[in-house]
Amino acid sequence: MAARRADASPLIPDQRREAIMRHLRRDQVLSFKQLSDLLGVSHMTIRRDVSQLEEDGHAISIPGGAKIASRLVSEPSHEQKTLIDSAEKAAMAQLASSIVRPSMAIYLDAGTTMLAMVPMLAEIDDLTIVTNDLMTAHSVLTNTSAELITVGGRVDRDNQSTVGLLAANMLDDLAVDIALLSTSSWDLRHGVTTPSEAKVEVKRAALRMSSQAVLVAGSSKYGSFGKYKALDLSEVDIVVTDGGLSDGAAAGIRALNVDVRQAIQE
Repeated sequence: MAARRADASPLIPDQRREAIMRHLRRDQVLSFKQLSDLLGVSHMTIRRDVSQLEEDGHAISIPGGAKIASRLVSEPSHEQKTLIDSAEKAAMAQLASSIVRPSMAIYLDAGTTMLAMVPMLAEIDDLTIVTNDLMTAHSVLTNTSAELITVGGRVDRDNQSTVGLLAANMLDDLAVDIALLSTSSWDLRHGVTTPSEAKVEVKRAALRMSSQAVLVAGSSKYGSFGKYKALDLSEVDIVVTDGGLSDGAAAGIRALNVDVRQAIQE
């Protein structure tokens, strides 16, 4: 990678940021030092530019550098998900549960963080819980006194949840106070996405039937995108994530009038 000539005219901020994106589109991931050498500017300038690009939804900051959003080809299975980021999920589950109040009707999307919420929801009186996740439904049934409504439809064996038009149609006949939505890929530019077309209809229906939509998604999933878009981040009211989400990403989401709440693990 050839560095920018020292005697070249200084770039204005927009030109620098376009140059950063050009290099990231080519190399996918670059350190702040590499970008500093390429553009012939200070590390501090590069950090400010990357922060602005992230706030605008164009790049993702990582420790020591920046990366371009990457495509998620397939989602991990339910079993694989249980092994990933367990401490972060517990912290997010605790924070998301604090939004729920007695006598509410809520929807729990498929996912291991939603499953982790069940013991915390057991402490809240007079809940109605709607879910398309088979493992979550079993946990609600055996560990809580909440009224349980399971969503029928075609079963995704890997994720142990119901998907597709049948599930979406059932959700369209319900109304809940809060829909707690999950995702394996999200960012400011692409929104909430999935590599599975059958999951899109269910998430859209859950959004329609709720008075308030809460996205519960870890920072490790931020900066990836699937083939199918389920919803824009501007369509949710609250994002519950962990402490790993960068300040630039959080600022960009808040600019959409979305409340960002970060759970700090103990």
